[in-house]
Amino acid sequence: MRVYSHPACLLHDPGDGHAERPARLTAVTEALRQALPALDWHEAPRASRGQLLRVHSDDLLALVLDTDLQLLMDPIALDPDTFLSSGSAEAALRAAGAGVAAVDAVMSAKIRRAFCAVRPPGHHATDSVAMGFCLFNNVAVAAAHACDKHGLGRVAIVDFDVHHGNGTQAIFDTDPRVMYLSSHQLPLYPDSGHANERGVGNIVNVPLPPGTGSAEFRRHWSEQLLPALDAFRPQLLLISAGFDAHRLDPLAQLELDTEDFGWVTGQLVGVALRHAQGRVVSMLEGGYDLTALREAAVAHVTALQE
Repeated sequence: MRVYSHPACLLHDPGDGHAERPARLTAVTEALRQALPALDWHEAPRASRGQLLRVHSDDLLALVLDTDLQLLMDPIALDPDTFLSSGSAEAALRAAGAGVAAVDAVMSAKIRRAFCAVRPPGHHATDSVAMGFCLFNNVAVAAAHACDKHGLGRVAIVDFDVHHGNGTQAIFDTDPRVMYLSSHQLPLYPDSGHANERGVGNIVNVPLPPGTGSAEFRRHWSEQLLPALDAFRPQLLLISAGFDAHRLDPLAQLELDTEDFGWVTGQLVGVALRHAQGRVVSMLEGGYDLTALREAAVAHVTALQE
């Protein structure tokens, strides 16, 4: 089981008091090293501009990568939640590059599963807009790479972050090669992901009301999301692994326990074993209570190993 990360991902600094802080990544990597000492750690490479341009515009790349921030003391606000600092470009390149490298590794059969412990997260970034703490859409870059370089025609992106991955959905909603499936809280930022948003038949959204707990979460996955995923028969499974649906998370109101993340991961591994030769690449998204983040990340990666 391989983990991709990079110290540069700690240098993206959205400012004091921001929920998406470097301590999140430190919590995840320290917890994984302590609980699962046999993990195979690799440094994430940089994504190339060509890899990013598969899903993002020239203007977004120029904004994130070419803005001169070296002389500024404070980060630049792109919106009320999303910031650029002097370390952001390198962090964003490594975060997106982790997914590309992980896809190459699983497609070469060197490994079957990988987890990308990176930040900033990605699933809110659209083709042309950085938003919702996200600069580049890491999982979308990985999916497009899988389709274009490895010739896959059925790539699934599964998202159990408490916030809907509006950017991922928007990037692929007319691309039948990629299925996007999400459970998320509604109402909640970014106020998308309604059940009637279907793309070209490749989008499956299951919005959950505030207060939803383990039993209802597992029922919706068992009855709706997992059967749809099985029917798609993905050749590769990508996961947007956000852990902010945990009951301890301060930014949302779902009531999941740590064990729920292990359970859903195990179900997804089962789908991958049936259809994708066991190939799974998971990428860290949200999760803002450090205790919950540590525990849920360990449960997730443990289930990926099995």
